[in-house]
Amino acid sequence: MPSQDNAFFSQQLQQALGGCKQGWTVLRTRGPGKVTFWFIALLVGIAAGFAALFFRKGINWLQATLYGTDDVQFLHSFLAGLPWYWVVLIPTLGGLLVGLLLHRFTRDGRARSVGDVILGAAMHDGRVETRAGVASALASLITLSTGGSSGREGPVVHLAAVISTKVSRFIKADGITGRDLLGCAVAAAVSASFNAPIAGALFALEVVLRHFAVHAFAPIVIASAAGTVINRLEFGGLTEFVLPGLGDVQFYVELPAFLLLGLTCGLVSVVLMRAIFWAEDFGNYLQARTGLARWLRPAVAGAILGVIALWFPHIIGVGYETTSRALVGELVLHEAIIFAVLKVAAVAITLGGRMGGGVFSPSLMLGALTGLGFGIIATGVFPEISGSSSLYALAGMGAVAAAVLGAPISTTLIVFEMTGDWQTGLAVMVAVSMSTALASRLVDRSFFLTQMERRGIHLAAGPQAYLLSMFMVGRIMRRPDDEDAAAEDACWDLIDKGTYIDGSATLEAALPLFDQTHSNFIPVVTLSADAPPELLGALFHVDALKAYNRALAATAAEEHS
Repeated sequence: MPSQDNAFFSQQLQQALGGCKQGWTVLRTRGPGKVTFWFIALLVGIAAGFAALFFRKGINWLQATLYGTDDVQFLHSFLAGLPWYWVVLIPTLGGLLVGLLLHRFTRDGRARSVGDVILGAAMHDGRVETRAGVASALASLITLSTGGSSGREGPVVHLAAVISTKVSRFIKADGITGRDLLGCAVAAAVSASFNAPIAGALFALEVVLRHFAVHAFAPIVIASAAGTVINRLEFGGLTEFVLPGLGDVQFYVELPAFLLLGLTCGLVSVVLMRAIFWAEDFGNYLQARTGLARWLRPAVAGAILGVIALWFPHIIGVGYETTSRALVGELVLHEAIIFAVLKVAAVAITLGGRMGGGVFSPSLMLGALTGLGFGIIATGVFPEISGSSSLYALAGMGAVAAAVLGAPISTTLIVFEMTGDWQTGLAVMVAVSMSTALASRLVDRSFFLTQMERRGIHLAAGPQAYLLSMFMVGRIMRRPDDEDAAAEDACWDLIDKGTYIDGSATLEAALPLFDQTHSNFIPVVTLSADAPPELLGALFHVDALKAYNRALAATAAEEHS
């Protein structure tokens, strides 16, 4: 019996020593690379944090200079004392400058934002457009400083992505490393913008990378912490919003009201998103019908915003003053409803007019107004069993923002970190869950993914859908001189029957042809308007499936590593 115990312990000891030896080998061979990458992630986080800080300070400085106010936090109240022509002229001139910038430095006159960062992570190895990205950031800074009704988080996220792209190209990073660096930059930018380190890290994982792989977690957290430190060095540990005591939720009685609030906020978020898309389509239609130069489109939008601001100045800029007033319950019911309707219109005009900016801050303001209006009604009908209407405003703020971003986890945490109130988590979580569940059924998961879907990029459906568009037929086909190439006569027989595909097409177009024709291969040709098709080779079904399967396997391996 003792000999068996000794043998058992000897075996365990050998396994332990073997594990230590293997661990030391991994640490010696791969450890320095990991440490180096974490150091790069820290530097990227610091750079992105400073970019977010300078962007925010730049907006404040430019607003104060143009409008002549000492405190931009109360810009809406200050506008009432300005001459009417100045209120209209500033956003009009701002829109004109934005239009000229985007016309000169982008191919389509459109400001880049979070959707393009998600696209870069999914399909471009963590890279985004740098030239257009810098121009978009400058255009959005002008928009937010001169009266555009949008948010600063979208431009800041894309600006951070430009920084990570530059670094990825400099170190010649592969796809996984490039995406991780992109996540680091985004996390730092979000945490520096909102003093929200936890939410910044989760936003990068949940919204941009769209996975929670362990290998990406450590560097992203490091970068997020760096961004937060930069924010707190400038602004201290203060939260964006200071709330009154909200009291406790009457759990058994009041919780159903927050379920209903979540559904209401889900519908409101869908209205906001569809209003923006409708404004974009309507702007395209008017531009095509009138022949309006694309660089004048933001100026027209700015003029419209200026006219609205004559009566409702709260639509100007990011809108934190109105959001704060809603959270502390300083607005009455009809003000909350009117302000919410006008905010939807103003955001749609700003983004439909291609003035630039993001949707997160507007969704916070719209959610706070929606929640306040709902809370005023709920507490008025059932005053003896209801808490504060400000609690509904807080829950509504998170619910609308989460549905618009398609990010229930990180948005919930952003709300907590921006307000410093962790005691009302149950109410916020219930409202957020219901709003995202409803809104995701009515749009393609989120505002950003719906944007991509409207461009024909199927990110919402997952890798199994968008990976097909990443493979060009011409790169996978077998050429006539390749081994096991398709017989030329057989190829021309199929071409004569109308079965062929252009060499510049992708597998997204090719795979359905195999199902339709039941053929093992499809001829690949070059198409010209003045000449008959020229045979380039043949795409075999098995080759297409192999390429697709390898891409799916690589994606799954990255997401679970």
